[in-house]
Amino acid sequence: MNVIFQTWPWYVSGFLIGVIMLSLLYFGKSFGMSSNLRSMCAMLGAGKRVAFFDFDWKTQKWNLLVVLGAMLGGYFAVHFMSHPSNVTLNPDTIDKLAMMGVDAPNGELVPQALFGNSIFEDPKSIVILLVGGILIGFGSRYAGGCTSGHAISGLSNLQLPSLKAVIGFFIGGLIMVHIVFPLIF
Repeated sequence: MNVIFQTWPWYVSGFLIGVIMLSLLYFGKSFGMSSNLRSMCAMLGAGKRVAFFDFDWKTQKWNLLVVLGAMLGGYFAVHFMSHPSNVTLNPDTIDKLAMMGVDAPNGELVPQALFGNSIFEDPKSIVILLVGGILIGFGSRYAGGCTSGHAISGLSNLQLPSLKAVIGFFIGGLIMVHIVFPLIF
């Protein structure tokens, strides 16, 4: 039972992801989280007004279970299995965050200055969350999927558009961390 509560090595997690991807390929399915928004909108009747949402969402209901599983898994991991003391940050990262006024997590999984409930009291943080959410939604729609869909499913299917999207996600992440993030904070 102790093995469940420890961090698994990359080769175990990677192998399990590979088995899941082979199973999805075998059954003719493709994995992705952002496609579930389209399914949920179709379920709620958006297809009556917008042609993009007019499709048989029932063929994608298995993927909705993936989202539910991710949410439940995240809840159980944080509330019953997490050991923040196992998380160690690079000292350079801690120093750079300190220069921007963000304290190290100190026994937490994430810095409270960035992810705590206090961010909902700051108008600047609320604007950052709203603009970031819109950009993520637009970006995943424009790229034809999210990072998980392209990086896990698309690359395992050897799709060139997914390779281009993943390279774009990586470059965007580097720009965000090294240029935009320091300007914001």
